Amino acid sequence: MEDKTFTFCLSKDINLPVHVKIDELEGLKPPVPFTTTLEDPKLRHIGSNTSPTSDLFVTVQLFADCKPLTIPVITTHKNPKTGRRWNEWLQLPLSYSQLPLSSQLAITIWDIAGSRRIIPFGGTTVRLFDDKDCTLKRGQFHLHVWLDKVADGMSNSTTPSSVDGEDDSLAMVQRIKHDDFDETSRLNWHEFLAFRQLEKLHNKAASADSSSHTLTIEFPRFDFPVLFSDYSYISTEIPEVNRQKEVLFEEYPVVTVYDPDASRENVEETKHRKLLRSHRTMLDKELKPNPRARDELNEILNYPPVQELTAEDKNMIWKFRYYLTRDKRALTKFVKSITWDDPREARQATELLSKWNEIDVDDALELLGPSFRNPAVRSYAVDRLRKADDDELQLYLLQLVQALKFDKSSISKGKKSSLARFLEGRAAKSEILGNYFHWYVLVEAEDRDSRALYRTVLSDFLSTLAGMPDGSSRLKTLERQSKFIATFSGLSREIRFSKESRPKKIDNLRKFLSDPKHELLTFDPLPLPLDANVNIVGVLPEESGVFKSSLLPLRISFKTEDGGTYPIVFKNGDDLRQDQLVIQIISLMDKLLRKENLDLKLTPYRILATGPVDGSMQYIPSISLAAAMVEYHSILAFLKEHNPDPKAPLGVRADAMDTFIKSCAGYCVITYLLGVGDRHLDNLLICPDGHFFHADFGYILGRDPKPFAPLMKLPIQIVEGMGGETSENYQKFRNYCFTAYTTLRKSANLILNLFALMVDANIPDVKIEPDKAVFKVKEKFCLDMSEEEAIVHFQTLINDSVSAFFPMVIDRLHNFAQYWRA
Repeated sequence: MEDKTFTFCLSKDINLPVHVKIDELEGLKPPVPFTTTLEDPKLRHIGSNTSPTSDLFVTVQLFADCKPLTIPVITTHKNPKTGRRWNEWLQLPLSYSQLPLSSQLAITIWDIAGSRRIIPFGGTTVRLFDDKDCTLKRGQFHLHVWLDKVADGMSNSTTPSSVDGEDDSLAMVQRIKHDDFDETSRLNWHEFLAFRQLEKLHNKAASADSSSHTLTIEFPRFDFPVLFSDYSYISTEIPEVNRQKEVLFEEYPVVTVYDPDASRENVEETKHRKLLRSHRTMLDKELKPNPRARDELNEILNYPPVQELTAEDKNMIWKFRYYLTRDKRALTKFVKSITWDDPREARQATELLSKWNEIDVDDALELLGPSFRNPAVRSYAVDRLRKADDDELQLYLLQLVQALKFDKSSISKGKKSSLARFLEGRAAKSEILGNYFHWYVLVEAEDRDSRALYRTVLSDFLSTLAGMPDGSSRLKTLERQSKFIATFSGLSREIRFSKESRPKKIDNLRKFLSDPKHELLTFDPLPLPLDANVNIVGVLPEESGVFKSSLLPLRISFKTEDGGTYPIVFKNGDDLRQDQLVIQIISLMDKLLRKENLDLKLTPYRILATGPVDGSMQYIPSISLAAAMVEYHSILAFLKEHNPDPKAPLGVRADAMDTFIKSCAGYCVITYLLGVGDRHLDNLLICPDGHFFHADFGYILGRDPKPFAPLMKLPIQIVEGMGGETSENYQKFRNYCFTAYTTLRKSANLILNLFALMVDANIPDVKIEPDKAVFKVKEKFCLDMSEEEAIVHFQTLINDSVSAFFPMVIDRLHNFAQYWRA
């Protein structure tokens, strides 16, 4: 396929001072009548009143947003003989890299009006950047001069360089006159005849208006068009220049950026597309690609979901659309190649959807994303989801609830979208799905940005649920759950803001739980909102407490219906939706790895946001690595203490060491892919049986509050816990990492599509740059690499993380801070 690149220069990269050439002034000022000079003798001393070639000088000053940016710059004195021509380059005390987009030059021509007195001959104001495409003006320009006025640099200037209704032939004529062909393509003989006629018309108009004056100036001519660019305007997704080009242009670097005209409609391409797609024959259905075209199609079908299709890609997909119906991977690319605003084209595409091979769930999720708004396409995707069972649907439910935002227009008009009907129906039929759907929607209904939409969805769901055979009892269960959550959220908030000491707060908590009037010691079985598969029947006050942290979350132990216990952390003052997303992705990745017979002993504990600043999470008995190092002095000593085996190589039971190695490998890969930041020994946890896991996902997608954070967090303490870098266990760890990374790369499209559905979610690290969230995850998968190259890349990450010195310093500082805080 043809490779099209456009080369520009960015204004921010030009550190040269601004230059402008003052060329000549054309036009004659009307003579002042003799009687007028008798009435006002001062007029006799004005140079332009006495001679058509009198001495004038020019000042140029830079303005932006109605404010001057520089002091005026003045032309040198010249004694004109035949005309007012300066032919002088002026340098302003400001570089191109410092220019705002609204920059303009205020050019004033001054006349001598006697001894030490000057008056304005005229003025004009010209913008430096073109209004249409934000490119820096270059070459020669002919500016209208407003007589007897000082040029002003206001946004709505009273001395604009062009006048409404001005003869458009002026610019073309002057280009011919001054041989300014470097910016004009080669002219044919009939164009020269046209320009001669234009010149006659212009000369005739100029003779009729003798008072019209034109100032000719010239801007520098750079080798490439100069686009306005400020740091806030620069896209980070600049196409990479291959290594060969870097070598060729090492001395004279060329910056390749996106074409600013790419977002505009290309009339020729649009016409070509309409002609190509409006003509249908029976041969289209029999058309098959040759080997070369088949290779190009395979390359297109292997594009990741976030990659845009070129016009050539789209036309190729359209041309072989009937052939591609047998390939389920091609449907999303086919839908992207359609111009849905064209009714004829949209109708053809819709007819073809039903003939396509059944797509996978990950492709169906892509079709529910923000890029696909056509109702027929979204309904087709929903039909594919109908075939998923409840367990699979639960994996994607969080994203599907967010995808309702892309149906907002139809829902706000009182029309139920196919996705809303599907989710409400499936949630009403399943108690487990209904539980999570209710809480996901309820949280969004409390969010200011999406309140109206989700309140409508919640109301429709409750109405649907009421019509089910067991609807009455399930509505009562949801009501009990809401009161249950409200009780513990209120208790958490009250203890958080209490001024008492932590031991006193724990005592007050246990008294509250033990008080019979609160009916918490024993109650009828209630499905836990956090885990609807578990029914709780009461609390255990003596096993409950308050954590020592800034928000003082509660740890409440519940009795389960089967006689067990289920400890939960209730947290107030923190939005847990970001942690909820990360845990959901970890759960999904765990299932993807298990599907390939790779059990990495992950611990995706349950977490549920019950409000914009409230939530609960499953408590896993564990200890932080920082605490383990203080108490046991090493991770290996901790494992020996809880899993002793004198016959084992390191004195640790084989199953515990295996669990430790596998879980470390799994979390290293997953936290790298998700860009989890702010990793320190206090949020890396280990269980007595060897399970290692991460907690507190306040920073994801590459964000980190600490400087020089490594891409992967692998503390040396963990490596030493395996027996060191030269041990057999460490080699097993590396192999598990490589296997997990290559396995998850095969499911990259599914994970990318799930993140694409979250772009409008009120999740802090997604909301910062929603348009780049998916690209940040895609970058970690290194999809442009082969499997062998990806393994080498990941091996380098592991080596860099183990040898990183700065994170060790940060961990020490963090430990000191925690010590003094305690």
